[in-house]
Amino acid sequence: MPAVSRRDTPPPRTGNSEIETLRGFLDYLRTSIAAKVEDAPDPQVRTSAVPSGTNLLGLLGHLTFVERSIFLGAKVTDWQATFQVPDADSVADVVGRYREAVEHANEVLDRCPDPTAPLPRPVPGTPAPSVRWALTHMIEETGRHAGHADILRELIDGTTGR
Repeated sequence: MPAVSRRDTPPPRTGNSEIETLRGFLDYLRTSIAAKVEDAPDPQVRTSAVPSGTNLLGLLGHLTFVERSIFLGAKVTDWQATFQVPDADSVADVVGRYREAVEHANEVLDRCPDPTAPLPRPVPGTPAPSVRWALTHMIEETGRHAGHADILRELIDGTTGR
């Protein structure tokens, strides 16, 4: 097994409002998982070390779809398929799409200061979660998959930490 490389980033210091706190922790997790993937070696980044078939690149691809669905109102018909990344897509492609989805999601959130308000939707009348629910869910979803990414990355090259 390769030597362990550990670099930890402490939890974020955020403002005092609910929105600032939730967004601060979500951005912290987003940055953490992107960093786990962006410098991982290929082909290991797309190779599973667990029976479920989960791999680093697939986790980030999935989170890209979740960001788009929750914050931008994009429709996803097959969630399992969101874990599959085409062989032609490079690590930089997948990380870039994730960061772009996060940027667009943050643009929507910048216009949503009320945590009780529903998120805007591209099609009026489409059901939408509250800003609070969306942020809380994305913290849970991103945190869960960041934990998976921590383990997968350590199995690949010994890298640990956030």
